[in-house]
Amino acid sequence: MALQNGDIKDLDDLFVHTLRDIYYAEKQIAKTLPKMIEKAGEGPLRDAFEHHLEETRDHVKRLEKVFEMHGVEAKAVKCPAIDGIIEEAEYLIGDTATTEVTDAALAAAAQAVEHYEMSRYGTLVTWAQELGRDDCAGVLRETLDEEKEADAKLTQIAEDRLNTRAA
Repeated sequence: MALQNGDIKDLDDLFVHTLRDIYYAEKQIAKTLPKMIEKAGEGPLRDAFEHHLEETRDHVKRLEKVFEMHGVEAKAVKCPAIDGIIEEAEYLIGDTATTEVTDAALAAAAQAVEHYEMSRYGTLVTWAQELGRDDCAGVLRETLDEEKEADAKLTQIAEDRLNTRAA
């Protein structure tokens, strides 16, 4: 992110930069989810990850649609935040001793990702509206709603079984 270069001059520039940031993030998540699926025990957590992988692929396509609607090139800019969240998750999961603890760690890591995504998409929806781009806001809101649903599902799975089994 090159804020000191003055590349981001107005809200539109900030909107495009943040689109490119979350585009990078979604692509990284799509690469990481198969590893999380592989590490997860059988059951609801694995099922949730498999479902969210398909959603994440749709999120990438929706972002490409928003880029097109907004008349800018669909390209990613490195997102140190998502890289850090993923790196922390990989480190934590590498240190778990049992499948039960691994599943609890995976759910927590996935929720950290969801919370990051929700903050980005929420901001993008607001900025799109401010820029008079309700069309873009509608597409982004679809993804925001799915991220909220994924987070709620992870909370339910963790509270229903994962945390208790890991205790």
